[in-house]
Amino acid sequence: MQVRIPQRAVMFELFTSYLMLVIAATIEAASVNIFFAPFQIAPGGVSGIAVMLNHLDARLPIGLLILLGNIPIQIYGYRMLGGWRIVVRTVAYIVMYSLLVEFLKPYVAGVQVGTNVLLNAIFGGILGGISGGLVLRAGGTQGGTATLGRILQQKFGLPLSSSSLYTEALVITLAGLVFGWEGALYAIIALFVNGAAADYVLEGPSVIRTATIITDKPDAISELVMEEMGRGVTAWEGKGMFTEQFHTVLFITISRSQVSSLQRLVNRADPNAFMVVGQGHVAYGEGFRRIKSPD
Repeated sequence: MQVRIPQRAVMFELFTSYLMLVIAATIEAASVNIFFAPFQIAPGGVSGIAVMLNHLDARLPIGLLILLGNIPIQIYGYRMLGGWRIVVRTVAYIVMYSLLVEFLKPYVAGVQVGTNVLLNAIFGGILGGISGGLVLRAGGTQGGTATLGRILQQKFGLPLSSSSLYTEALVITLAGLVFGWEGALYAIIALFVNGAAADYVLEGPSVIRTATIITDKPDAISELVMEEMGRGVTAWEGKGMFTEQFHTVLFITISRSQVSSLQRLVNRADPNAFMVVGQGHVAYGEGFRRIKSPD
C-alpha cells in the first residue's frame, strides 16, 4: 500500500530544504572570507584550492574558482550517481555559495575576530561544519570533494569517511606546498573540526545512553528500573556460547544523567550482572521525544 504524502507537507519540506541551503551557503561564505582566506588556511575541497589560487594570483575571484572547479565534478556526479535528481540540491548550493563568497567579501573585508591562526582554523572549521551539516540535512552535499567521495563510495564500496579522507589528502598536500607545511597542519585542524561540527548538526548532542544487561535476576532489576527510574525495559533470552548457559538480556534506554542511578540499581538487584552502557544521540518514543509526522 502506497502512502500518499499531503501536497502541503511536500511543499513545506521543499521550502525548508532550500532555506537551509541558503543559510548554509551564507555561513560557509562568511567563514571563507573571515577565517580562511585572510589567514591562508585551505578549508579543503574545491574551496581550499580556490583559496590557494587566489593567494597565488589575487585577480582570481574565489567564488568564480569554486563555481568553475565544481562544474566538471558535478557533471561527473550526474553520470555516476544517477542523474540530476541526486545532484540538483548540491548544484543549487554551489551556485549560491559561489555568489555569496563574492557578494559578502566587501562587507566582511574589515572584520577580524583575532590574529591567532589556530583559532581562526578552529572557528572556520566550526562554521564550515555547521554549513555542511545543514546541507546534508537538506538532502545535498557541499560539492567538490564531497561529491567525489560519494562517487568513490558507490563505485568501490569505500566507507564515506575513508573516501572523503582520500579526496581531501591531495588538497592538504597542495596546501603544504603553497602555504607551507604549517599551513597544511592548520588545514587538517580545520577539516577535523569541520567533521565534528557537521556530525553534531546532523545527529545532535549525545544525550541518551543505552544499557544492555545480562542477568539471572531480570525481574528484580526490571522492577527497580521501572519503579525508581520510570524507564521501560525490554527482555529476551540469550545463551552464553562459552558456558552454554541461558541468561536474560535486558535492554534499557536512559538519559545521560541516569547512568549512575542505573549502576546502583543493577548492583543492588544482581551484583553478578554484566552490563554494557552505550552512547546514543536521540531516542523517540515513550519517555523521550515524540515522532513527528507531516500534517
